[in-house]
Amino acid sequence: MKIYSIVRIGAEYVVRAGEKSVLKVASRRKAAQLVTDAVELLDSQGAPQLAPQAPGEPSIACDPGVIPDRSEVP
Repeated sequence: MKIYSIVRIGAEYVVRAGEKSVLKVASRRKAAQLVTDAVELLDSQGAPQLAPQAPGEPSIACDPGVIPDRSEVP
């Protein structure tokens, strides 16, 4: 699970997930409630596991779910 924090910047509060800013609100109370709601939703649904992507060259393989338009082929 990510580490959530609330940082005050000027008159606004920024909600952060890890090192990334994700939301800006005017009230600290609202920011805290949004973080609590998000954590509860993630815990209740269970975050889906994403397949790890291997670093390297981008793939140029065709998508098997896409059917090419034969009207453009000479």
